[in-house]
Amino acid sequence: MKLGKPIKYIAVPPKEVVERVKKNVQDYAKEEVKKLSDLKNTEVIDELSTLHTQGVELIEPADLSGSLRGRHNLYNHLELTIRNAEESVTLMTTSQGFLRKVEGLKPTFEKLKKRGVKIRIAAPLTKESLPALKELQGIAEVRNTDNRARFCIVDGKEMIFMVLDDNEVHPTYDVGIWVNTPFFASALENLFELAWKNMKPASEVVKR
Repeated sequence: MKLGKPIKYIAVPPKEVVERVKKNVQDYAKEEVKKLSDLKNTEVIDELSTLHTQGVELIEPADLSGSLRGRHNLYNHLELTIRNAEESVTLMTTSQGFLRKVEGLKPTFEKLKKRGVKIRIAAPLTKESLPALKELQGIAEVRNTDNRARFCIVDGKEMIFMVLDDNEVHPTYDVGIWVNTPFFASALENLFELAWKNMKPASEVVKR
């Protein structure tokens, strides 16, 4: 504000405004992260963990399923689900979905591989897939498929499947379903196993 009357204001340069907002956001984020880090060392987390593991005696089927809206939420839950895999992770996805999963889940895949978890991914592979394929060498087995589907099965028990085509829906409105049902998950994995045998390895697709 300029001195004197009438009152006049001097506009701050846009770049300076951006820098000030950026600094405020960074300071706020650091403060919130510190609060969350401090929370892990409190009795609240211990009590919640006890309730989570021991506080539920009767489990209803509805508690073993849920819907997820928004691709960000989908990938967060997908990462959480596969992180706890003990034996196998089976993924079927689209061309763009394959690229997104390699970009976002590669560190998790590497940890699973070290634990001996078998990772299989089926997707329609294109020339754009080549860099991502190289990143997964020695980590996951990838095969080419002409079919379009989006699902993940973990240990033949849990599964997440997306109900919409990612080429036709905005990421904000993407929808997925999570279910913990060995009966259905194992049946779908058996069907995938039959299709997997007829899929071409990624190496053959790359050579073409």
